[in-house]
Amino acid sequence: MSAVVGTLIVLGGLGLFFGVLLSLAGVKLKTKTDPKLESLKDILPGVNCGGCGRAGCGAFAEDVLHGKAETDGCPVGGVELNYQIADILGINPSVSTRMAAYIKCIGSDRHSLFLFKYQGVESCRAAVRLVGGGSKGCTHGCLGGGSCKQVCLFDAVRIVDGIAVIDNDKCTGCTVCVKTCPKGLIEMVPYVRHFRVGCNAHDGGKIIRSNCDVGCIGCRVCVRACPRDAIQMEGQLARIVYEKCDNCGACAQKCPRKIIEHTKKEEM
Repeated sequence: MSAVVGTLIVLGGLGLFFGVLLSLAGVKLKTKTDPKLESLKDILPGVNCGGCGRAGCGAFAEDVLHGKAETDGCPVGGVELNYQIADILGINPSVSTRMAAYIKCIGSDRHSLFLFKYQGVESCRAAVRLVGGGSKGCTHGCLGGGSCKQVCLFDAVRIVDGIAVIDNDKCTGCTVCVKTCPKGLIEMVPYVRHFRVGCNAHDGGKIIRSNCDVGCIGCRVCVRACPRDAIQMEGQLARIVYEKCDNCGACAQKCPRKIIEHTKKEEM
């Protein structure tokens, strides 16, 4: 019995000894957390949307602290957060253009030719796997399945008359919807540029007319109407060069198909 007790005492003593050593080593090797990092984490939104290009808010805080990210790198926080981050770091805030997502299709159900009626999972990713890429005659158009709406963390996407529509004022520019759309219909554009070409089809006039009442037919009327050379053709499709656009609206007024949208209609 005494031998067993002695063994237990020895083992207990060894356990205590190594425990003390580990505690001392932990204190010695402990990495001090930069208080600025904690402050940054406290003011970040914490939604971990990935719009900053990092795995989450914690990763962004680390990068911006070590100069690997700009102070305005969080699209969710906006201008106020940009200044808060700069204040914590003791530097000047970064300056960049606010971006918003835009869905390059205004071919709603009443404007589009349908080849068949889709009945299945309400998901663009599911619908696009069908022959032809969906039920619409236009293979480039929005299917209205709501995949972008489902992933939007800020309630900035609605489904209106069979197509997705983004609320510019609610959009934070996080780009999650851009990555989700299986047709590549969503692009990031400057928030302050209010005119957008609502089409993504490159098929040419004859095919466009047969599939959609509002598709771009490549007539170049908008190109000729723009006084700043802010519209260029990509094949048969018109595209706005936002760096040159001054929101004059000449392109929208002249477009015979009325596919150039004004996202701030109350200003018209």
